[in-house]
Amino acid sequence: MSCAMQFTVEATDPNTAARTGRLRLPHGEVETPIFMPVGTQATVKALSQEDLRTIGAQIILGNAYHLYLRPGTDTLEAVGGLHRFMQWDRPILTDSGGFQVFSLDGLTKVSPEGVQFQSHLDGSRHFFTPAKAIDVQISIGADIMMCFDECTQYPATREHAEKSMRMTHDWAGQCKARWHERGADATQALFGIVQGSVYDDLRLESAAGLVDLDFPGYAIGGVSVGETKEEMIAAVECAAPALPPDKPRYLMGVGPPVDFVEAIARGVDMFDCVMPTRNARNGSLFTSEGKINIKNARFSQDFGPLDPHCGCPVCGVYSRAYLHHLFRAGEILALRLNTLHNLYHMLELAASARDAIRAGEFSAFRRGITSRYG
Repeated sequence: MSCAMQFTVEATDPNTAARTGRLRLPHGEVETPIFMPVGTQATVKALSQEDLRTIGAQIILGNAYHLYLRPGTDTLEAVGGLHRFMQWDRPILTDSGGFQVFSLDGLTKVSPEGVQFQSHLDGSRHFFTPAKAIDVQISIGADIMMCFDECTQYPATREHAEKSMRMTHDWAGQCKARWHERGADATQALFGIVQGSVYDDLRLESAAGLVDLDFPGYAIGGVSVGETKEEMIAAVECAAPALPPDKPRYLMGVGPPVDFVEAIARGVDMFDCVMPTRNARNGSLFTSEGKINIKNARFSQDFGPLDPHCGCPVCGVYSRAYLHHLFRAGEILALRLNTLHNLYHMLELAASARDAIRAGEFSAFRRGITSRYG
């Protein structure tokens, strides 16, 4: 078992499976439930690392596929890893690149040995095996690495979902073997990824197989790929209780506030999603009154704060009218301020969920979020 990560459950909600916990990682501690901003290419779009520290980001994501292609593992190894390269002194989790590789429609060839793909940058050909995915993430130096998996497309026939899930399980065993072989189990944690599409029995088989492999943590993958919200929640309801209660559970790619809180209620600890930053760049902003579109003309002479109940660096200084003007004028500052606000909102949502669980008030908190965004 890895000594690179320790996880402790600190409080549980009496009415749901929600819990708070603490991850101890080489680059610091992380309180859970936690939202993790996505920094695919060694940057969270529009923000500096100082911005991220200011709004309280505890852990961010990088992506092995993108970082492998650019700047490349040679560069990352030469500088001493991604933390030093981007000057980020807090934990980092890396996605193995599986989702990105499989999303390169028409540019990939999957076999039990791995995936051949063409770079979206220059068309060059590459081959990722499970061992290669681990080697790349070791070069990156993330606190938490993910197993290489096949992100099952949606919709998927049962036959395809079963074949994909079993190949993901085989790859997980190879990833763990490479992780041990390289000695990374002493410095980097490794999470297995549950697949199985919308089929409960496949999800349970996937979870059981990964638990037998005994990973430090587990992720639920293959969601937010086109399925309905009901199907996504059903996948979480099925998989989460099948995972060890003393290890962290990570729901990959889910970020809308209601989905976030509903997954917390089902025992999930960690989340990531590009949605808050992408929405911000499109003018869609989260507030204590729900989501608003700052592009709308009604904000052109609204001189109040974006959200009077928000403590972010934006709401304490700038008006809705100014943010509206920046966006309509195409100013780069609009992207930065909007992103700062949306990520602060998600981080505060996670902090509020933790407080509610500790206080035994999570059910009321959950109803309030559903009412706000429902």
